[in-house]
Amino acid sequence: MNTVERWKQEQHPLDVIENVYEYAEGDFSFEEIEAQAGDGEWERLKWAGMYAHGRQDDYFMLRTKVPGGFLTPEQAEAIGTVADEYATAPEEHGGEAQNAIWGDAFLDLTTRQDVQMHWIAVTDIPAIWDTYEAVGLTTIQGCGDSARNVLGCPAAGLDDHECFDAQPVIDAVSDFFTNNREYANLPRKFKMTITGCQEDCAQSQINDVGLVPARKHVDGEDIYGFHARVGGGLSDGPRMASNIDVFIRPEDAVEFCRAVAQTFKELGDRTNRGLCRMRYLVQQMGPSTFEAAVRDRCDVDLHSRGQDLTRGYRGDHVGVHPQKQDGLFYVGFNVIAGRMGGDELTAVARAAKKYGTDDTSIRLATDQNFLLTHIPEDNLSALLNEPFARKYEHNPGPFARGVVGCTGSEFCSYGIIETKKRVYRWARALDRQIATPDDLSVVRMHMSGCSASCAQPQIADIGFRGETVVVDDSEGSTNEAGDNITEGMDVGLGGSLGPDNEFLDWVAHAVPAQAVIPALQQLFTVFTEERDPDERFYEWARRVSNDRLRRIMQRADANVSGGVAHDG
Repeated sequence: MNTVERWKQEQHPLDVIENVYEYAEGDFSFEEIEAQAGDGEWERLKWAGMYAHGRQDDYFMLRTKVPGGFLTPEQAEAIGTVADEYATAPEEHGGEAQNAIWGDAFLDLTTRQDVQMHWIAVTDIPAIWDTYEAVGLTTIQGCGDSARNVLGCPAAGLDDHECFDAQPVIDAVSDFFTNNREYANLPRKFKMTITGCQEDCAQSQINDVGLVPARKHVDGEDIYGFHARVGGGLSDGPRMASNIDVFIRPEDAVEFCRAVAQTFKELGDRTNRGLCRMRYLVQQMGPSTFEAAVRDRCDVDLHSRGQDLTRGYRGDHVGVHPQKQDGLFYVGFNVIAGRMGGDELTAVARAAKKYGTDDTSIRLATDQNFLLTHIPEDNLSALLNEPFARKYEHNPGPFARGVVGCTGSEFCSYGIIETKKRVYRWARALDRQIATPDDLSVVRMHMSGCSASCAQPQIADIGFRGETVVVDDSEGSTNEAGDNITEGMDVGLGGSLGPDNEFLDWVAHAVPAQAVIPALQQLFTVFTEERDPDERFYEWARRVSNDRLRRIMQRADANVSGGVAHDG
């Protein structure tokens, strides 16, 4: 049994919720928490949605679960109010001045349709939970080795690319696993995605379990349900999910997901955390054997596969789009790097009430953007003139539209490089400096501060993962060996999901950050000259050899430095 497993067995992780109330009442410091509960408490606190392994002693990162990314205006307003009131840096850490772009009291939209906040004191957690409970939100199992937030298409129920609205299924699966002690202590984190849309907006190919729309002729009639993909994931061992031979009725989806979790619970290797993800289990067993194990544990009969209705991959919903409900529209807003002020989310919620119908909602997307739904056509102009709408554009440039950034070294102890401010500035600079073809609406550029892949770089046109780089000059800091080091990154090209899904190739390693923008300028100059009609950047990067891509990048002046145009 590894150390984390021992900590999880000493006390059921969900029991930590009662501990939090005690810590809050006594205003415990981190030192006092560890003195009372041991160092394993930091692991257990993740089941409360609280991360303490950041760079701010005595303050937590708090993660709010949003199943399918679906928020009512009341829920969005509650989240915004909590961020505005509680996610504030103390004066000794710079307060508002500590962040030149976003100021203070901000929140982060994540690639799992969650919301994260920083600088949360333990004394404030009970009040936050009370605020959330009043509107049906929770942080429980936002982190930890349990079922994480269930993903879905952010346009569920709205778009004509749907076969059926899967949001009720998402809610049912989320409700089953949340606070379920039997399935809360799994070998590792357990990630599910469920969608009824044909364009796989919810990224089934890189999740532990992905339910995608299907149709099958059963007992004399055609019925809609799901096909299943299992064993997808990223990080250090990326793997595309495997199809298994099952057709699942919507009413059986909870039981199917429970059976998969039971299989993982029984057969997952708890002795080695590095290899204890469901993708490794599927790889080791083989998809057919894994399917048989799930069928053995499932209490409903599972039909064999029918007709798969997934036809492609849609990476975002940015822009103004007609809904299938006559006269209504939804608007996808572009939040560069996923970070926005708590007061801004509150403004979004109030705009939803002002300009929308009784069914209006705010939807969070896996690309760190958000949608505002059920807007009558007559209200579109006024909505798009709101301050938040002018800031978070619905018609951004291709780099701003496609950028994703993880938490990075600003808050995460695993982060090697700063990410949020960097990708924000880079996206703005690239849209100014690079003339992309008119038909290229998006360039997906994802930056992770380490190898953990929270920003999903492997599926991007251009992916980055943080590295430290030894440099010849005196810039940067000095390591123990006396070398001059600076922030840098590995650069990968050519990733995508969809019918032509493929992970990118890591083309260049340990590139100093200041050399990246000139290298990208060189790449896009050649891409624009050479591309076939309608060819996207990742397609071009795949057909060009890695050696040639490296040579193109090396034409840039690696010594260029200074200014937002080159590095943030």
